[in-house]
Amino acid sequence: MTELEKGPLGRRRGRGARERILSASQQLFRDQGINRTGMEQLSAVAQVSKRTAYQHFATKDELVAEYLRNVDPDVMPGVFDRADLTPRERLLTAFDMPASTPMCPYIAASVELHDPQHPASQYARDYKTAVAARLTETAREAGATDPEQLGEQLAMLLDGAAARSQVLDSDSFPTAAAIAAVLIDHAIAASSPRTPGDDQGATKSGLVPVESR
Repeated sequence: MTELEKGPLGRRRGRGARERILSASQQLFRDQGINRTGMEQLSAVAQVSKRTAYQHFATKDELVAEYLRNVDPDVMPGVFDRADLTPRERLLTAFDMPASTPMCPYIAASVELHDPQHPASQYARDYKTAVAARLTETAREAGATDPEQLGEQLAMLLDGAAARSQVLDSDSFPTAAAIAAVLIDHAIAASSPRTPGDDQGATKSGLVPVESR
């Protein structure tokens, strides 16, 4: 069948079997994990036959990789593509996660699969690299002295907050956001050019300029 599919109960269904399978995978992989989800259950939730499921995805591994590709294909556009925010604000908005945010699917998949060669593990690495790259790009726009370093620091903070929130069953993102603000402001301040009055101000405050020590 090409135009119509038959579901598990023999009912004829319209096009969109692939989309239903992906939707079911997003729900089940998120709620109960990859390893605990079988193709039979996925087929039932997607309302397609198991045969149809394998026609769209030759293996479960292929489905897992496609599931991850569809989680966030544009890499956090709600953060990095916002023209109404300054670069600094965009960096901090990356940490504006609701307390109900589930475990990062890329981290969860990598932990469950235990196989760095798995196509899903490779995609998870590609995604995390892309997030760090977008953070670095935004850090550069914000005027950070070392945008690559700041981007990597913020990426680590994001992943750490996601994992800690899951382990402790509490929201770790506000604390991560506070740390991020310190890192960002320090990186931006360090890149600001010194004005003629800086040394005089430092002397008045009791601080000795580095050049004169």
